Amino acid sequence: MEFKLPTEIVKLPSQGLIYPESNPLSSGEVEVKYMTAKEEDILTNSNYINDGTVLDRLMKSLIVSDINYDDLIIGDKNAIMVASRILGYGKNYSFIYDGEEYTVDLTQLENKELNLDLFKNRENRFSFTLPSTDVTIEFKILTHGDEKRITEEVKSLKKINSESSPELTTRLKYMILSVNGSTEKKDIREFVDNYLLAQDARAFRAYLNELQPDVDLTFFRRRTESKTQIPIGLSFFWPDI
Repeated sequence: MEFKLPTEIVKLPSQGLIYPESNPLSSGEVEVKYMTAKEEDILTNSNYINDGTVLDRLMKSLIVSDINYDDLIIGDKNAIMVASRILGYGKNYSFIYDGEEYTVDLTQLENKELNLDLFKNRENRFSFTLPSTDVTIEFKILTHGDEKRITEEVKSLKKINSESSPELTTRLKYMILSVNGSTEKKDIREFVDNYLLAQDARAFRAYLNELQPDVDLTFFRRRTESKTQIPIGLSFFWPDI
């Protein structure tokens, strides 16, 4: 007997504009299949849960398109994650926040609006002038492959000094491509370690948050006008956990 699983097309927040035209992701969409019992096995695998790879393994199993998963930027991964949850367990996601229960309709989540002028070169390379020091940096938006390398480097650094907390600076070193025109890695690392002011780092993070493609994963809390990040953990894919 032959069986054919239904699939759906996921529109990427980046619209594919951050990938070179030779990359299949430049189409701006990814085909994913509906979840099966096989994927539930992945979700309940204690080894995958403990090493933090369970959600990535799940999405790799669900993606039908012939892509390199490591090439995906984080915002596009988030879109695939949300679509996979809808296809697996429906559109309503209930969770407890600050002692109150909320239910979010995941089909109502929207992709952030892109400034298309910044993506017209179809290159993952952008520039920003730090407001306090007037230093110009070029940077890229991190991919899943970058995130894996950052995690490994941070683990290695913590083995050398267990009291260190190098996550922020390590991410910046992978993200920044040049400092005032210099692309030398030693110059970039020295700048991040010794010369990047906290107020400039904060301004850069704010600009990055505005620039990078992503799904708006926020909700309005009751009795307040502020938006808060939707808590996402294993229960996002396994409602009865």
